Amino acid sequence: MADSKDSLRMLITGGGTGGHLFPAVAAAQELKRREPGSEVLFVGTRRKIDTTSLDQYGFRSCSISSFGLKGKKIMDLIKALAILPVSFFQALSHIRHFKPDVVLGVGGYVTGPVMVAARFAGVATVIHEQNSIPGMANRKLGKLVDRICVSLPGSEDYFPPKKVIFTGNPVRRNILELAKLESLDMQAKPTLLVLGGSQGAHAVNKMIAEAFVSETSRLKDLVQLIHQTGPADYDWVNKAYRENGITAEVATFFQDMRAVYEKADLLVSRAGATTLTEIAVLGKPAILIPYPHAADNHQEKNGDYYVQGGGALQFRENTLKAEKLAGIIAELVADRGRLDQMSSRMKELGRPDAAEKLVDVCMGITKSNRRMGTGVQEK
Repeated sequence: MADSKDSLRMLITGGGTGGHLFPAVAAAQELKRREPGSEVLFVGTRRKIDTTSLDQYGFRSCSISSFGLKGKKIMDLIKALAILPVSFFQALSHIRHFKPDVVLGVGGYVTGPVMVAARFAGVATVIHEQNSIPGMANRKLGKLVDRICVSLPGSEDYFPPKKVIFTGNPVRRNILELAKLESLDMQAKPTLLVLGGSQGAHAVNKMIAEAFVSETSRLKDLVQLIHQTGPADYDWVNKAYRENGITAEVATFFQDMRAVYEKADLLVSRAGATTLTEIAVLGKPAILIPYPHAADNHQEKNGDYYVQGGGALQFRENTLKAEKLAGIIAELVADRGRLDQMSSRMKELGRPDAAEKLVDVCMGITKSNRRMGTGVQEK
């Protein structure tokens, strides 16, 4: 049972990538910080990143059978559509067992069946959109849910205006704690952090590796290197650095992002919403290479916001070669004044109170429903 009348039972659905999952974790952490008696249950996919990350943070989770619809071949699309009734009833079972006060959807194909089941059960519903251009699931759900929380200017145009609340994108507590520390002076040899998202980015990995191992490159003398490769490219990237005498910290995926961010002075990264949110809160300047095949090219639109704010540079993948990228990195690390200015501008774009605002919305809609005497209905 809850400790106080403000405690609530929150069911969170979404996942499949760190970009969806980590803001959800941040919201859950904020709810538990504010109201320790609250209960949280995640309903997501069976993908390893979901289960591993949730175990790490100590949150309960379960899953439903669900497949994506967008961009699928005809047989995969038929399979995904055929399983939707199963997805719905599995989600409804979880809802009736957990009896949530509110269901929060954070994007991804698993969100759809769960939010529809929550609506059917009479539970308050909130969705959160991380990107500048909403994904298909959230666009469809916008007409159904009670509240829509957005992270970047422009995304509100895709939703019913009266439902939209600008919250920003929640950041995990350990990242926020790092952001509150006094900034450390950049070392004589600054650290470059390369991130391709939780699944890696082959084109970025290839460009960075070539930029460092080239006979004409001076990068290994200019910067220390931390490189998240994703699982597919780890072996050959690590081998390339080792054979060319380049000292680098290489991993498929970093679980402790706080420790990695703390070392970083400059990033080369895709333009996923959650990574951008985290580095903005921390004031980390970046060279962005958006994933060109992202749905509706939303990564480039995400990056535009931070470029216009002065915290980042952005280049399309097809316009960038290893030699050019090496030159850009070298130019930036040689100009400490410019890096400091980019860092300050990036931090101005951060939204460290986003998790608080999102939880405010969830608690507000819950209180409204309690006054009206609504909740999970037995049907």
